[in-house]
Amino acid sequence: MSIEFVNIFLLILFSVTLSTIISGASYIVGNKQPDSEKVSVYECGFDPFGSSRVPFSVKFFLVGILFLIFDLEISFLFPWCVVYNQISLFGFWVVYLFLIILTIGLVYEWAKGGLEWE
Repeated sequence: MSIEFVNIFLLILFSVTLSTIISGASYIVGNKQPDSEKVSVYECGFDPFGSSRVPFSVKFFLVGILFLIFDLEISFLFPWCVVYNQISLFGFWVVYLFLIILTIGLVYEWAKGGLEWE
């Protein structure tokens, strides 16, 4: 087994151990008798009322989609940052073009009022 695989295995072992310790400590130290406000139904920032079939504002979905878009942007930028000194000038400008397209989309959404919650 090469040293790279050993390092990856140690990283996975450390992350599983740390997450188990943190989850266990949260369970042991956490409040076991939550109040009525804590266990009440909560969704989308408002108290539920009436039937669950009543449609609500599409802006909730727009904000969710925007979150996913910019979350994916970070997942594309992280590998680019890791190999930044190994890519060509073409790769550098392609990522900047990607960021410009996303910025234009954000400005368009902002101008259309998609980020305003009413």
